Amino acid sequence: MMTNTAHLFLPRGPVMADVAAFQLTEEERQRLSHPAIGGVILFRRNYASREQITALIAEIKSLRTPALIVAVDHEGGRVQRFIEGFTRLPAMRVLGELWDKQGEEVAVNAAENVGWVLAAELRACGVDLSFTPVLDLDWGCCAVIGNRSFHADPAVVSALALALQRGLNKGGMRTCGKHFPGHGYVAGDSHFTLPEDNRGWAELWENDIRPFQVLSDHGMAAVMPAHVVYSNIDDQAAGFSRFWLQDVLRKRMGFDGVIFSDDLTMEGASGAGDVRERARLSFEAGCDVVLVCNKPDWTDALIKDFAYPHNDKLAMRWQRMEGEGQAADFVQMMALPDFQAAQQQTALLASPNDLAGGVKVGEAF
Repeated sequence: MMTNTAHLFLPRGPVMADVAAFQLTEEERQRLSHPAIGGVILFRRNYASREQITALIAEIKSLRTPALIVAVDHEGGRVQRFIEGFTRLPAMRVLGELWDKQGEEVAVNAAENVGWVLAAELRACGVDLSFTPVLDLDWGCCAVIGNRSFHADPAVVSALALALQRGLNKGGMRTCGKHFPGHGYVAGDSHFTLPEDNRGWAELWENDIRPFQVLSDHGMAAVMPAHVVYSNIDDQAAGFSRFWLQDVLRKRMGFDGVIFSDDLTMEGASGAGDVRERARLSFEAGCDVVLVCNKPDWTDALIKDFAYPHNDKLAMRWQRMEGEGQAADFVQMMALPDFQAAQQQTALLASPNDLAGGVKVGEAF
């Protein structure tokens, strides 16, 4: 590997990696300076304080030009990586319940505030992207999705996700809809198994796929497919399926943003082989970027003698993931009375019951 990592001018590669703790080690600086790397995903283990995470992100971004994209799973509810010093965000189901109890206008306004607070607080630390929103429908079947879903009705999910997207955009951040074409119907957790959804095309298209289409039509910048097999349609999990990613998402739906794989270390990806084979199949299916989390030795195995897939849109798609504005702009935004009111209203929506649940720290979604 390279020994001098200062001021490297390298295009962003198609791999998103992670780091172990609060500061970069020399080994991590070398790894993140490899041409195959294009971004970094952070986890709760990387967070001690706003000051510390801001310094870590600044160090990551100083390694290269253009700077690596920094992302995090920071949805709200039980999937919120940074806690102390951040507004506690509600689970998205809370917004769906607000729709049912108090009506569309109240719920949509609340969703936009949640998105604004979520994005601006992260952008003030330098984070470019949160992997949100979850667009899976709440079929009452999938514990790993559960209250991460807005609602069972695709029209309600679409409306609330659009409002959240407006808030995210206001806070300088794009959206990444997940888990295409829908993870809400299966009981299995793809972190530990490969779930199988045996429904037919018509049901998926009319229900689960609809929020993805709506957000795609309104500027959604990224999508993350599910580690789920839709066995009556294709024998490959969606993230390894040319049918789902190219025929449906790209051609039929007209989506032209980034396709991120879900974490290739998850058990739901194990049937595809080792990490190099998983990456190869992901790229061939149509993923732009693959995530390799929690196993730095896997990242090293993948990027050793890395064969770049041809993707003439990768640089442009990565550029769309860049957070808008400067961190200082959002520090100033957070001092505004309107923003502080949005923080207070958002915090009131969160409850201990909504924040609890079985997602392990360190997992990607």
